[in-house]
Amino acid sequence: MFDSRAFQGKRALLIGGAGFIGHNLALELKKAGAEVHIIDSLQVNNFLFLSDSGSPSGNKAFYRQVVLERLNQLENSGVHLHTLDARDYHGLCKVLGKIRPNHVVHLAAVAHANRSNKDPHSTFDHSLRTLENGLDASRGKEELERYVYFSSSMVYGNFHGADATEETQCNPLGIYGALKFAGEKMVIAYNQVFDLPYTIIRPSALYGERCISRRVGQAFIENVLAGQPLEIDGDGSDRLDFTYIQDLVQGVMLSLCRPEAKGEIFNITYGASRSLKDLVGVLQPYFPNIEHRYKERDRLMPERGTLSVDKARRLLGYDPQWPIEKGFERYISWYKEFWARSNP
Repeated sequence: MFDSRAFQGKRALLIGGAGFIGHNLALELKKAGAEVHIIDSLQVNNFLFLSDSGSPSGNKAFYRQVVLERLNQLENSGVHLHTLDARDYHGLCKVLGKIRPNHVVHLAAVAHANRSNKDPHSTFDHSLRTLENGLDASRGKEELERYVYFSSSMVYGNFHGADATEETQCNPLGIYGALKFAGEKMVIAYNQVFDLPYTIIRPSALYGERCISRRVGQAFIENVLAGQPLEIDGDGSDRLDFTYIQDLVQGVMLSLCRPEAKGEIFNITYGASRSLKDLVGVLQPYFPNIEHRYKERDRLMPERGTLSVDKARRLLGYDPQWPIEKGFERYISWYKEFWARSNP
């Protein structure tokens, strides 16, 4: 585990930090004693998007309640939210210049592969444009100790072999994975040219409280609560390294405070893949009348599996604690309670 004393008196800035990952990380950083700031336009899969009558989500009212819960928790914890579009280079530079962060975590992105493939222009704008702005605004800052970039397991493309290590050759499929890999190269280039201190994180199949991104775990639970069957891609044999949000947050905190993380890439996952059928089996005791059906597999979704976390264990002391049996028990409990409160 990380030593919270490493964050006391530090200033942390999360670009695109009002989303699922960002708000959970912000709360943990604040709890550890850091001064925490978030820059977020609230436009990408967030409050302003859900308030738009033209947005496509069929669960907008419920999702708005989830996002309001996020924002309330941030406000009550004393996290500073700057409602700013990170594509605004001069605005971003101005805010960053005032905060003078020791840690920058870059989360801004369209965090969904299918949406990225359908709207490449917007995905590029919100992913690489915001990243270039963040990197350029951060270069040359003496107080900056670490720039953490959130990549994805999608950079690997199809997995070959038992697991993927950080040395596995990357061959992404589709727009989302390609842009994430391009982002990694941009971060490394800023280190080469400007000596920017960085760490790159590759997560996988995240789940946990207050997610509205329709990742597979959330989609399964939500469908059951809405009385709809689960839709399983392919025959259910696809394997994912399901990662509970608290394990991911632990890994990021270690990446920020451990000097061994500087200039490194880490898989931050649970470290053991499970099949979609396994996940259905975990959900079954909580939803006895669960129904499911199979649909054609997306050809642009790579065949994935376990991401080795040996490097993170060795260099950071990372120790994931949440297998899906334990993580989904907690997640389902929260989801049922919040669903009942939001759908009286």
